[in-house]
Amino acid sequence: MHARHLFLALMLASVPLTAQQQPADWILYNGRIYTVDANRPLAEAMAVRDGRVIFVGSRRGVEALAGNRTTRTDLEGRTVIPGMVDAHVHLAGLGAALRRVDLVGTRSYLQVVERVAERARTTPRGEWVTGQGWDQNDWADTRFPTMEALSRAVPDHPVYLTRVDGHAALVNEKALELARVTAATPDPDGGRVIRDANGNPTGVLIDRAQGIVSRVIPSPARSETREAILAAVREANKWGLTGVHDAGVGPEIIDLYEELAQDGRYDLRNYVMISSGDQTLDRYFARGPQAGLYDGRLWIRSIKISSDGALGSRGAALLEPYADDPDNRGLVTTAPERVRAVAVRALRQGFQLNVHAIGDRANRLVLDAFESALTEVPTSDHRFRVEHAQILHFQDIPRFAQLDVIPSMQGSHQTSDMYWAIDRLGWTRVQGAYAWRTLLNTGVVIPNGSDFPVEHPNPLISFKAFVTRQDETGWPAGGWFGGERTTRDEALKSMTLWPAYAGFMEDVSGSLSPGKYADFVILSQDIMTVAPERILDTHVVMTVLGGKVVYRRQQERT
Repeated sequence: MHARHLFLALMLASVPLTAQQQPADWILYNGRIYTVDANRPLAEAMAVRDGRVIFVGSRRGVEALAGNRTTRTDLEGRTVIPGMVDAHVHLAGLGAALRRVDLVGTRSYLQVVERVAERARTTPRGEWVTGQGWDQNDWADTRFPTMEALSRAVPDHPVYLTRVDGHAALVNEKALELARVTAATPDPDGGRVIRDANGNPTGVLIDRAQGIVSRVIPSPARSETREAILAAVREANKWGLTGVHDAGVGPEIIDLYEELAQDGRYDLRNYVMISSGDQTLDRYFARGPQAGLYDGRLWIRSIKISSDGALGSRGAALLEPYADDPDNRGLVTTAPERVRAVAVRALRQGFQLNVHAIGDRANRLVLDAFESALTEVPTSDHRFRVEHAQILHFQDIPRFAQLDVIPSMQGSHQTSDMYWAIDRLGWTRVQGAYAWRTLLNTGVVIPNGSDFPVEHPNPLISFKAFVTRQDETGWPAGGWFGGERTTRDEALKSMTLWPAYAGFMEDVSGSLSPGKYADFVILSQDIMTVAPERILDTHVVMTVLGGKVVYRRQQERT
């Protein structure tokens, strides 16, 4: 034997038991484990030590890792998947929404007014009443409401009610009075005050016009915001989320995230997209990209910009006018020159840029800005993202792969919008709406999400949407433009491995592979095989983050 080989053999013989042979902290067996790891896609058992997966495979293999202090869990045939990750959320917004008047699912403007009036009766006179989630497209009269009924019912409290997409607000007369909004108040850049025939505000504010009133709403105390964030984290865990990508976060909220993580109270992996103001950019560029802070709780290495509004409020920027509003092409809320300038800075500083774009005009402008920035600062692995990418011109679909840009999309947006999207876009343009299959066929990945609190935080809603393109009743038969459906394997990746890739985290999360974080979810039934109409009957039995149980359903025995 060659002397060098002999030396290596002797060294290896003297090494103690390998890490894999040391006892596990926890073994789970007798389950159906979807690993999202191509090397072992399906297994029956798994072992965890020090917050990491150390083995995935057979019952025989996992038993070899059991020691005297090892916790053992018989899965009793239940399904295990990697911890789900929502690739586009507003975490602090969810915390705030849990305290507001819930208007989601209201079927009329009258119902909105009744809910707000009920809250006002228990709110001290003069204090603000806020709510979130109304959608006029769900009402018999789909026109924007006006404030008269709200002002009559709640005359002594200023009221601010955010539309379901967050891109419009309804306010009452008292709120306009406090904000000093009159017929003479001009529309801000990137926003619009809806007015009556005489030019008077009707109470609806679109996109940046919301700031005219929202700026006078008193900010909650820092302690209240901290508790709201903790409530949002608990809510996320309840639905099987171990990670989120948090869009457009300012320094004050990030500071709270860091405090909670330092205190060991932050049971979530948050890939933070910082807001794009110059002072915020300067602060975090000086600090540099941050990855896996506080035992993998925070990543601070990306930026969020919004380039247009939303389709439901007719603020999405379109190449041609709205089919149901011929004088309107939507709103460009950030100039393309600004997107390009931030993209150049991001590339030079090692940050990712993620831009909200819903309309086909906004998507084209963003792709153009990305292309120009990448020409100036060539970068091989930038992973720039378009957030939502809802309506695409057919000429722009191949550009995502050509520019290595990730379309980050939300399945539940499609099932929420499909009832009226054709009205907004017409038959031709709607062919490029929520085009998941067409985009996947170009070679990109699509991280999935909910945009909560715009949509419900349950990630299985978007999983089902990817698979069926149907609502909870199974409408429409065959799915809304059913050719754009994904497979279940793709839908599972869209909530696990693809968000990990989109956040530069694929080496440590996204699949149940040895060496990665032990982030996983135990489900009440197998979402990969159950009938499509039963997917949403699935319950989260347990959510595990880094080997620690962060949610357990009380009704279940595990």
